Amino acid sequence: GEGGRTRLIGRERAYHGGNFGGLSVGGIGANRKAFSASLLPGIDHLRHTYERSEMAYCRGQPSWGAHLADDLERLVQLHDASSIAAVIVEPVAGSTGILVPPVGYLQRLREICDCHSILLIFDEVITAFGRVGTAFAAERFGVLPDILTVAKGITNGVIPMGAVLVRESIYQALMQGPEEAIEFFHGYTYSGHPVAAAAGLAALASYEEEESFRQAKALELRFEEALHGLREEPHVVDIRNIGLMGGIELASREGAPGVRGFEAFQDCFEQGVVIRNGGDTLQFAPFLNSAEDELERIFDCVRKALRRLR
Repeated sequence: GEGGRTRLIGRERAYHGGNFGGLSVGGIGANRKAFSASLLPGIDHLRHTYERSEMAYCRGQPSWGAHLADDLERLVQLHDASSIAAVIVEPVAGSTGILVPPVGYLQRLREICDCHSILLIFDEVITAFGRVGTAFAAERFGVLPDILTVAKGITNGVIPMGAVLVRESIYQALMQGPEEAIEFFHGYTYSGHPVAAAAGLAALASYEEEESFRQAKALELRFEEALHGLREEPHVVDIRNIGLMGGIELASREGAPGVRGFEAFQDCFEQGVVIRNGGDTLQFAPFLNSAEDELERIFDCVRKALRRLR
């Protein structure tokens, strides 16, 4: 409700989708360069949270790095808090390499936002619905955002659907104006689509019936052990994980960044296993109800692929 607060703060190495708003607050240089003419004005970025020299081969949250949240204070001093509307971060950066927040980092962001009346937005398109063993990463990390965005897992990824969850105070701020007016003036052809809504309800019911989040939490340690079991394989320079999210970072081939990652992806695909590569980082997000022998097969394929890389 403060009209002067128009600036948004994203974070380096962040991905918030391929729309012009998401690209604006995202922190991927190639994306920003490709779409620079279409980006929103009044955007700035926090520094990212990854420092290999301090975090390499960390299991779960790194103990080093909570102070990185203080970069927000620098931006407050630069722009003045009264101009900043919100800060948006992924609790765990997914598409840019599985960057796990340091212990205390998200809590510190929350404190700074509260101090300056800045809204905190969590993009949980990847982390929500069991991916880190809880309904939301906010729950696992014990930090309540003001706004939370979700998609993917809300329908188990089988049909497009997204949602935005907000605090009561934000909802009430929007429910203003003449009685005959539309309070939140927006609408899309497929908003509230009954097929998507049915898929969402079915997915939520299945999560509850099958105790999927509990299954994911129980599988976490086995996943971690399998992931870090590749530490001594060729070209591996870092491994990081939390919940059922994991990343294996490979040394880039000189003059050809991203090629090793793609070749590893291609090799695994030919073996019958689909992984994801973001540049030279191999990324893993297995099914919440994966069996241990399935994990074993995945990482056996990855091991073979790594040994074949040049």
